[in-house]
Amino acid sequence: MRAVSATVNGAVSIVNAIATGKGATLGISKKINVEIEASVGSGITIESKNKHLSSRLINSVIKKIVPKNEFSKTKFRIYLNSEIPTGYGLKSSSAVSSAVAMGCAKLFKPKMNDFEILCSGVDASIETKVSLTGAYDDACACYYGGFVVTDNYKRKIIRSERCQNDISAIIFIPKSRKRGNVKKLRALTNVFEEAWNLAKNSDYWNAMKINGLATSIILNSDPKIIFKLIQEGALGASVSGNGPSIAAIGKKKIIPKLDKIFSSLEGSTMIAGINNKKAEVHEL
Repeated sequence: MRAVSATVNGAVSIVNAIATGKGATLGISKKINVEIEASVGSGITIESKNKHLSSRLINSVIKKIVPKNEFSKTKFRIYLNSEIPTGYGLKSSSAVSSAVAMGCAKLFKPKMNDFEILCSGVDASIETKVSLTGAYDDACACYYGGFVVTDNYKRKIIRSERCQNDISAIIFIPKSRKRGNVKKLRALTNVFEEAWNLAKNSDYWNAMKINGLATSIILNSDPKIIFKLIQEGALGASVSGNGPSIAAIGKKKIIPKLDKIFSSLEGSTMIAGINNKKAEVHEL
């Protein structure tokens, strides 16, 4: 038996990519760890405490990387441990697909490069309908950390840089998992294009504010919450991904003030540091 462990972090949105196919994201310290055991046999077993995880996504990633002749005679056991709630816009699917891809590449295709590993996860996300655009922006922020600005359709990183470390993200996770109709975001294509152009020029916090006000109107969140967070000193605040979570970024000393804004809402909050480190994989 051979085994590997891969750790990939989550991320929050700076600019949503649904409207334009171009997005921006920021890595956070909450992470997902995937252990893959490969032994003689057949089939894939997934063990996870997370009920909402897409096993179809994991199966698809494995099949994309493991050569057919190897796949037919290998039994896979996948152990998944996640600090990131699934289905709230915190890039858990991108983190899982990248971690599984890294692990499979380490075991079966050690010469695969970063781009090929990322694309396997992105292709699997589109194939299993986990994501509309494949979320290349999310996958890159989870994989590389820091700020990442991408063109998802061209699968190209336009800008990538480290983020300051003296700030934190406070994330509100609503009790209801209900999301708005993401296709309606396309009605504000010009607004998202404007936000993306700001991010492309490293003006991330203004990009995030514009994205926050635009997404909250459409995705069943209250724009007043985004406004209050900014008013209380948040550097940026937005619905993350397609929601329903809301992320605000601020200096550590103002996090309790931002937390107070969320305290009247139904749900819980989570505080995360910023992640600037690349994802890791090693043999066990």
